[in-house]
Amino acid sequence: MSKRQKNPRERFSFLRELVTEFQDTSSVDAKEQVLANLGNFAYDPDNYIHIKELNIVDLFLDNLEDENKNLVEFAIGGICNLCLDKNFKQLIYKRGGVPKVISCLSSEREETVLSAITTLMFLIYPESKADITTASVIDCMLRFKESSNRRISNLASVFLQDYCTSDQIQNTRILSSTYSTLPRINIDDIYSISDIYQSSKFL
Repeated sequence: MSKRQKNPRERFSFLRELVTEFQDTSSVDAKEQVLANLGNFAYDPDNYIHIKELNIVDLFLDNLEDENKNLVEFAIGGICNLCLDKNFKQLIYKRGGVPKVISCLSSEREETVLSAITTLMFLIYPESKADITTASVIDCMLRFKESSNRRISNLASVFLQDYCTSDQIQNTRILSSTYSTLPRINIDDIYSISDIYQSSKFL
């Protein structure tokens, strides 16, 4: 085992240096490399105490809305690595992370979409479930299920089977059919119909 792995103080200092570098650098490449590294460190539970102390969750959440697609991919990967932990799950939810993760479903990047679906499943607990299994998200998963991309299709199927009731799925299908006179909604446009879903009696 390396010295860094044995020494919590050195581990904290290293992570703090990465956060500082990300905040201070004007280099896009450097930001991408640092965020990718932080995402990898988020996989190790030994780093959780340091990640919490350094507010790295907020750094990840902030970059979910960045125009740089690489930063979004690395940020959602970091969130995905953290959210199996109960404390981080609740922290991400309370910091308003769910809408930001949902926005990643419209990404053109396969890995970003896969991480977003996985993250939403990991984030589900009694308090958050209603905010995640909404009609708009279920509609998105229903269409992902029909995707030719088997990885996305299979993961969407798991989401629907494990986290949504048959009534929720049926009601979403009815709602989608009700508005069938509208142009077919692309995945990129799914959140533009959120007002329709929010006003529906099926929610």
